[in-house]
Amino acid sequence: MLAFDRAHIWHPYSGVVDPPPVFPVADAKGTRIRLHDGRELIDAMASWWSVIHGYRHPVLDRALHDQIDTMAHVMFGGLTHRPAAELAARLIAITPDPLDVVFFADSGSVSVEVAIKMAIQYWTSCGHPEKQRLLTVRGGYHGDTFGAMAIGDPQTGMHALFSRVLPQHIFADRPAIAFGEEWRDEAFTGIEDTLRRQCDDIAAVVIEPIVQGAGGMWFYHPQYLRQLRAVCDEVGVLLIFDEIATGFGRSGELFACEHAQVAPDIMCLGKALTGGYMTLAATIASTEIATVISRGDPGVFMHGPTFMANPLACAVALASIDLLLDSPWRDTIAHIEASLTQQLAPCVELAAVRSVRTLGAIGVVELHAAVDMHRIPQEFVDRGVWVRPFGRLVYIMPPYIIDDTELAMVTDAIASVLSDPPLLA
Repeated sequence: MLAFDRAHIWHPYSGVVDPPPVFPVADAKGTRIRLHDGRELIDAMASWWSVIHGYRHPVLDRALHDQIDTMAHVMFGGLTHRPAAELAARLIAITPDPLDVVFFADSGSVSVEVAIKMAIQYWTSCGHPEKQRLLTVRGGYHGDTFGAMAIGDPQTGMHALFSRVLPQHIFADRPAIAFGEEWRDEAFTGIEDTLRRQCDDIAAVVIEPIVQGAGGMWFYHPQYLRQLRAVCDEVGVLLIFDEIATGFGRSGELFACEHAQVAPDIMCLGKALTGGYMTLAATIASTEIATVISRGDPGVFMHGPTFMANPLACAVALASIDLLLDSPWRDTIAHIEASLTQQLAPCVELAAVRSVRTLGAIGVVELHAAVDMHRIPQEFVDRGVWVRPFGRLVYIMPPYIIDDTELAMVTDAIASVLSDPPLLA
């Protein structure tokens, strides 16, 4: 299997010439991934931040079994079903007002594409077709499809490869003041000036609230979002929050924007929406936006995925949300944050480490140099944990069910691996 994989399967962010190692998984349960050779790994990544309840949770397993006995899939064009209706109702209930119209998508990247199309179609329907550009901040990441890629960080993202075909949008400096530091109004001046100067061309601001995820794992001050909301309202620009990585408790609030107590006009959700069981995302807008789009030309929203609102995905998403809300999730996330803060702090003393930061169930060790991705995954596997760094960042976003012993094993492994300078590229 490994030989075939190496010769014929193209893994994400990898090449087929001298690719980094992959590890064959036999099964997974709880926080553990079991390899074919019998070794168990503590999954500190929650399968790219999605498996918040762990693997093979009996409640989520049962939801899928029950749904598949009724209906695995049906097209959503002209048809509907109870799992979609119940999931939409639950999302409307838990997301901030005025978000009350749900468009289901296939993945996080597609949900961002949908949000961008909503913003542009909204302004066209309002009689402002000139409002086509987007404003975002450097250091962001919103997905790998072309619309989402165009608002990713222009230096560390993929702009250089695709610059001739990507839409040209507007970038402000990333929020400079870290979460927990003292706010200074001058930190907002750059993006505010851009908004006021170019608002006639800007359809929306797109931003990851509080946590810039794959673009740098940077946590910034909530006041930035409060002032951004106020200026967007003043100059007539929509505000889109990408909560794909931060939704469903990861930052310590159910949605990261709640740290600032502000709501967007459009919100993108994904990743943990189904508890990591199936691919599903959602773009949630206000009734006002949906109504304006529907009354304009051509009178419909121009998007329709084949597998939109897949009943299996909707059923397990509904079960995952209820499982989370019925648990003491705030206390759980606070405990994980306190443990990460304490256990990762000694990494600051390592020569390879530039800084350490934590927020909610997110722990980040930023290095002076990039890691060697051909060697460092094996080092973590040899220590019984699954951690997948990128660039200069060694970070973890564990399942919420991780226990103290497992978390200590993960943080000990990070300190041990980063003590070996040759593992840096």
